[in-house]
Amino acid sequence: MKIETTQTPAKTYTQDQAFKASVAYFKGDELAARVWINKYALKDSYGNIYEKDPQAMHVRLAKEIARIEANYANPMAESEVLGLIENFKYIVPQGSPMAGIGNKYQTGSLSNCFVIGNEGDSDSYGSIMKIDQEQVQLMKRRGGVGHDLSHIRPKGSPVKNSALTSTGLVPFMERYSNSTREVAQDGRRGALMLSVSINHPDAEDFIDAKMEQGKVTGANVSVRIDDDFMKAVKSNSKYIQKFPIHSDNPKYTHEIEAGAIWNKIVNNAWKSAEPGILFWDTITRESVPDCYADLGYKTVSTNPCGEIPLCPYDSCRLLAINLFSYVENPFTAEAGFNFDLFKKHVAIAQRIMDDIIDLELEKIDAILAKIAADPENDEIKRVERNLWLEIRKKAREGRRTGVGITAEGDMLAGLGIKYGSEKGIEFSVKIHKTLAIEAYRSSVEMAKERGAFEFYDSEKEKNNPFIQRIKEEDEKLYFEMTEYGRRNIALLTIAPTGTTSLMTQTTSGIEPVFMPVYKRRRKVNPNDKEARVDFVDETGDSWEEYVVFHHRFKQWMEANGYEIDKNYTQKDLDKLVKKSPYYKATSNDIDWLSKVKMQGAVQKWVDHSISVTINLPNDATEELVGNLYLQAWEEGCKGVTVYRDGSRSGVLISNEEKKDEKDSLSNFPTKRPQTLEADVVRFQNNKEKWIAFIGRIDERPYEIFTGFSDDEDGILIPRWVNEGLIIKNKDEDGNSRYDFQYKNQRGYKTTIEGLSHKFDPEFWNYAKLISSTLRHGMPIEKAVDLINSLQLDNESINTWKNGVARALKRFVADGTEAKGQKCTNCNSTNLIYQEGCLTCKDCGSSKCG
Repeated sequence: MKIETTQTPAKTYTQDQAFKASVAYFKGDELAARVWINKYALKDSYGNIYEKDPQAMHVRLAKEIARIEANYANPMAESEVLGLIENFKYIVPQGSPMAGIGNKYQTGSLSNCFVIGNEGDSDSYGSIMKIDQEQVQLMKRRGGVGHDLSHIRPKGSPVKNSALTSTGLVPFMERYSNSTREVAQDGRRGALMLSVSINHPDAEDFIDAKMEQGKVTGANVSVRIDDDFMKAVKSNSKYIQKFPIHSDNPKYTHEIEAGAIWNKIVNNAWKSAEPGILFWDTITRESVPDCYADLGYKTVSTNPCGEIPLCPYDSCRLLAINLFSYVENPFTAEAGFNFDLFKKHVAIAQRIMDDIIDLELEKIDAILAKIAADPENDEIKRVERNLWLEIRKKAREGRRTGVGITAEGDMLAGLGIKYGSEKGIEFSVKIHKTLAIEAYRSSVEMAKERGAFEFYDSEKEKNNPFIQRIKEEDEKLYFEMTEYGRRNIALLTIAPTGTTSLMTQTTSGIEPVFMPVYKRRRKVNPNDKEARVDFVDETGDSWEEYVVFHHRFKQWMEANGYEIDKNYTQKDLDKLVKKSPYYKATSNDIDWLSKVKMQGAVQKWVDHSISVTINLPNDATEELVGNLYLQAWEEGCKGVTVYRDGSRSGVLISNEEKKDEKDSLSNFPTKRPQTLEADVVRFQNNKEKWIAFIGRIDERPYEIFTGFSDDEDGILIPRWVNEGLIIKNKDEDGNSRYDFQYKNQRGYKTTIEGLSHKFDPEFWNYAKLISSTLRHGMPIEKAVDLINSLQLDNESINTWKNGVARALKRFVADGTEAKGQKCTNCNSTNLIYQEGCLTCKDCGSSKCG
């Protein structure tokens, strides 16, 4: 007899149920609760939630890690793993591992970051398009991607096709950037790092590419700088660029003044926080995987935040150890750091990371199975399939891990040590040295039990500076490693831990506290008898202001007898902060040179790299930025990024410049000129490809027209065209018309006639209305608000409306307040525009489009 069985559907929770349970879990912290629900709670592709609070997630993670442990000797039990990861107290798998381990509802990778690239120095169109496709395939699986452009021949070089000469780096920067923006889903932008060697003849164009508004907005950019260039800067001498960059017999050389291009890097970083700098000789000299460069492990670029330099098709998974949890009796005279417990947990953290590699290999097999089952033909699937085969090979061979930390700032404060002080630097170095030694010891012990990574060779590694430091610190460990090998090719990093630190309720990564106390506002009903109105905005809305304490600052208050619920004045708060260990130790007021010194000292015990940003006040000089960069190289940092308050990616628009812009509107012509400079912006609405033409005068949008692209009824413009001329003239009958003219790749002008006939008439009429508001001086952000407020019944017109708003947002000056809008993550109204995206200044979440 056949017995029919039915599978009980998994229990789901509403957003409200999960939010209430998670708020209780985080002891009233609504921001942490929303971050967990939005990013890490177990969900399917339809948004159904299968976990009501983080405890359920921790049980899921512990169960899967224990399943892998059972495959090896001396396995940890599920309860043991759970005791280490629950409550975000000790060991915290970051990002993709947290969201993906045990997730049977979605097919994705557990890797946080990848680097891709071609074998050799190929820069054919085929290889460039292959990288573009690989980048998109990885981003759709949640990964951040980095790749280097140094292999692309410089502008003007001969090519064997109809173009005759190369267009250089910048068009491909824009291509990869646009692909990143297109793959973004649900407001989450893809993450891309583009790098190039300072040795490349187009390096200066690369450095300038992001300084033009609206260009390369989907990528971080960093310059790979070698020691010879830095020496030339210091000696004020010349430097030779060449192509190919590593060739002994280059096809092209170019002599430059090193100081001139250095000043440009510094000036652009001062203005816009980019480019970042990668000290490439330091990276490759210190890199343990580069000892195996002949086996395919030559480092070529980094992940988007710079903390993981990687070879092509390698990836890394991240885990953070919560340093504050090892401070006993924090904020008291008896405070101390429990090194014994820390050492024990570092060993387990490395073991868990190795387990996660096995879980990742399972995920990659699932991705490959899904690709095989997809209905497309094999030729379409070939690039994606080969990509994941390469990634699986690197993960299996090298078993690279990314064990890091969070809460360094809170750890030092809990011990009564000022961040950035000599004592602080000394203690941080002790922590990271201990972390490195114990993680390597754990990897050696796993090599005994599980086997070493496939091609471990002590002879290849013997002269590596990092391995030499391990030997000097613990010779017994070193000789055990030479005998048994090591389970993992490289182990350590210090990544940014933004959302992770919200859930650990600590400072982020290696960074100091941002602000120990700050104020937020919540909208209230003034007619409510219980409401307290502290502020009425220009639209008449009423707001209550309330004080938010950094969690560990609140713990300091409790330990030192200060009331939490007291209604403090600003003067009272300033006095409190002054008494605390956080005084003069925030990201905006520590000594910047000491922060660079700390980064360099800690870097010597991190085999990958460190993601850290030096925050500078608005009045910081270019000279200071240059000095910080120079000191970072001298201290042995692998990379450095500065952020000057008020600067941004793109073109800096200061308050004075905004004033000049308003003054210039008196000269803004209301009658359309015959010839108008224009940008082309491509974007995607749902599954439809759209294109926008934005006519400009003095870099300000003057008119905008938007419609379908790449369709038999749409506007067909070559993908590499991003700028040109819109020309208004008369046809044979004397009627007005718009033609679009651009230069082809050989420099000849090509005209697309009758542009207006290519648009839907209704789109065209609405576009003329919006364009009229722009040319009469309406601020761009107000024009965006006007567009968003249009009440339109037709679905296609609403799609058009969204596209126009998205295109125009690219021209809103970064830092402009988005009044009247709320953050979908934390409900804050403290929103600003950043690169066309609404960014919350309170929780840092960003929504584009």
